[in-house]
Amino acid sequence: MSENQSIEFKETWKDEYLKWICGFANANGGTIFIGKNDKGEIVPIENAKKLLEDIPNKVKDTLGILVDVNLHHTVKGDFIEIIVESYPYPVNYKGQYHYRSGATKQELKGAALDKFLLQRKGKRWDGVPLPNISVAELKQEALDFFRKRALKSQRIEEDVLTDSNELLIENLQLIENAFLKRAAILLFHPNPEKYITGAFIKIGFFETDDDLKFQDEIHGNLFEQIEKAMDLLFTKYIKAEISYEGINRVEKYEYPKDAVREALLNAIAHKDYSGGVPIQISVYNDKIIFWNEGQLPENWTVENLLTKHPSKPYNPDIANALFRSGYIESWGRGTLKMIKVCIDAGLPKPLYYYDMSGFFVEFRKNIFSEKYLKSLGLSDRQEKAIIFIKEKGKISNSEYQDLNNVSKATATRDLSELVEKYEILRRAGDIGAGTNYVLIGS
Repeated sequence: MSENQSIEFKETWKDEYLKWICGFANANGGTIFIGKNDKGEIVPIENAKKLLEDIPNKVKDTLGILVDVNLHHTVKGDFIEIIVESYPYPVNYKGQYHYRSGATKQELKGAALDKFLLQRKGKRWDGVPLPNISVAELKQEALDFFRKRALKSQRIEEDVLTDSNELLIENLQLIENAFLKRAAILLFHPNPEKYITGAFIKIGFFETDDDLKFQDEIHGNLFEQIEKAMDLLFTKYIKAEISYEGINRVEKYEYPKDAVREALLNAIAHKDYSGGVPIQISVYNDKIIFWNEGQLPENWTVENLLTKHPSKPYNPDIANALFRSGYIESWGRGTLKMIKVCIDAGLPKPLYYYDMSGFFVEFRKNIFSEKYLKSLGLSDRQEKAIIFIKEKGKISNSEYQDLNNVSKATATRDLSELVEKYEILRRAGDIGAGTNYVLIGS
């Protein structure tokens, strides 16, 4: 047994450990062992019976919660086990809110504390009312734009066109106790950044990660940001191949518009706006990356996101307006739609990944096209192997040797380059004689 997100070892009891109990109660619960060192080895405590009485009383009096405290006798000595349940309401230690994250205890402050308290109350950040802002201050053009889109998508009835702005906002559930919610400000205010820091989008073109060539910022309400961002991406950042079918001009973009739009909408609906950091879109010669500050649902992984789908977006009030306006088809299905659209366009599957800073969606160009492969400077042997994999689905080291009449060492070096240097292939299965290599998007 070792320390982790639900286990903590302490050699002796100190009243400051009430903070650790507070942290467990505010997270997913856990157990504190008194009389064990960091390795989990017993370090006998002498006043075990007294602690058995004192600890529950101190927890109840200071934190206002109940814990199970058990005394264990062993041949190596006594130790105490404190079992803490997860509580549905916020627990504080002398006005401080602590939280167990991983194997550490953290005191929640600022935006993190606000978010925690809201979640415990069953609220989301975008659903919090703001005082001293009236419906009359919202942008009329944005409200009319919503009405037209929503009617066209058949998500509202035609008589909504004649409803007052106040009634429209009320029907969208963007008002509470006569106060507009934050979501209403983001969606319809002429200058949301007056009230919400970082409520805009940054787009940049990079030669490399540290070589920014040019950039743009997109401000305004969320509807304006969506339209401006899509227009800017497909006129300035994303190239199109021009061809003609008879007299008709045909433009085929490097990335399908439906996939890009879905990534943008996901970033807007799932962004953590309390962090004050704009959505960032990074465009490279061979890929485009969407990033938004935020987090996955608790105890979820990226794999969960691709299979289970959360029942609610991070900002449900914003997502509801985007759904009613026809931008979003259904909640929780955007990742699958992006995958399907990319595959249909002959592109690799999008990459989804998450770290402590936020969530990423990455689209890559058709790295298997003849034009792209030529631009990388692959050897004739490697190009031949790519063609072989396109036909057969995979290639092994021995098949590479036979195909190119080379040694095992040469085949290993060539295939390793395709995996590590060019990132065209990935290894499938265990490393060894039975290892196969497949296209990275498969």
